[in-house]
Amino acid sequence: MLKNSYKSLPNEKGYFGQFGGRYVSETLMPLILEVEKEYTKIKDDKNFIEEFNYYLETYVGRPSPLFYAKRISDDLKGPRIYFKRDELNHTGAHNINNCMGQILLAKKMGKTRIIAETGAGQHGVATATVCALFGLPCIIYMGEKDIERQSPNVFRMKLLGAEIRSVSTGSKSLKDAMNEALRDWVTNVTDTFYIIGTAAGPHPYPAMVRDFQSVIGKEVREQINKLEGKSPNLLIACIGGGSNALGLFHEFLDDPDVKMIAVEAAGHGIKSNKHAASLAGGKPGVLHGNKTYLLQSNTGQIEEAHSISAGLDYPGIGPEHSYLFEEKRVDYMSATDKEALDAFQYCCKLEGIIPALEPAHALAVLKKVAKDYSKNDIIVMNMCGRGDKDIFTIADELNIKF
Repeated sequence: MLKNSYKSLPNEKGYFGQFGGRYVSETLMPLILEVEKEYTKIKDDKNFIEEFNYYLETYVGRPSPLFYAKRISDDLKGPRIYFKRDELNHTGAHNINNCMGQILLAKKMGKTRIIAETGAGQHGVATATVCALFGLPCIIYMGEKDIERQSPNVFRMKLLGAEIRSVSTGSKSLKDAMNEALRDWVTNVTDTFYIIGTAAGPHPYPAMVRDFQSVIGKEVREQINKLEGKSPNLLIACIGGGSNALGLFHEFLDDPDVKMIAVEAAGHGIKSNKHAASLAGGKPGVLHGNKTYLLQSNTGQIEEAHSISAGLDYPGIGPEHSYLFEEKRVDYMSATDKEALDAFQYCCKLEGIIPALEPAHALAVLKKVAKDYSKNDIIVMNMCGRGDKDIFTIADELNIKF
């Protein structure tokens, strides 16, 4: 481990620099400490790792392919562009990696009831899937607005046996779903395990989720070395809470020659105040058990986020991203709703891949920065979700009739 390794964080109290920590009620603290204790035990345990890898290979379908997007590479007249195709995982996104790890931990801890929050529905589907696999009851908290715009995933969760609890408070989206899930956990601490869907929340969740997702970057290193004989020049991924980006980035954080860009949702534009770019338009504060950058008023009230993408529609970001932002190790950029929609159509027509609206934001920025790279350079983008969940939203935006 390098002396100043980015990969060595968080510290024993769960902090990435000033960000992270454990801001929870007294009722939850013993359970959080229990989760940390058990995760510390199993994360280097050979039997747990073998079991985790067994399910990733035989059930999730890993490793996911690394695809050379030749038509986009040719069209942009710049670098060789690869997609890490995590949308080909079982359930259609990266979320299943983390859900598999957490449910195996929950089983080791003897928990018999699983709760989760979801925005885009992909984490909810992944949680419902692993609960069905292991025969555990599953309750998913989801904002009323997200239930409406993510109806295909709501249907999938119900087919898998999950109970969907609609949240009608606040912005009726991901933030409010997480609020309700935390309230549930406080009142059901004995038998319940909360599978958090992103690299946020109280310690150890940000590090634990990142660790389970880091399989993405580990595979990329091996795959790109086999295909190109060298590391990528640039990694790029979208960020809401930030788990898919950290999953790609973590393996390469101590590689100084590998540049990284994470893409926030700019909604109608940063100046419009209708966006979800907490780094570009927010400031440090505390939400959902951790200190991080948040969209908030001058008096500290959390402001509503906006994104066409339900998975990015969150007023905060994982604490490790806040640290990497202040350290300037990762560049943070943003894409608007319109730019994401344009990139969505671009990818469909040039590569025959229908992306989710989340990675469409990353592709929008990739199109802008490709001009800064030569034909000998390599860019890897995380195609972290497939777009069938977004078809109704996109049809409305593009005025396409079925």
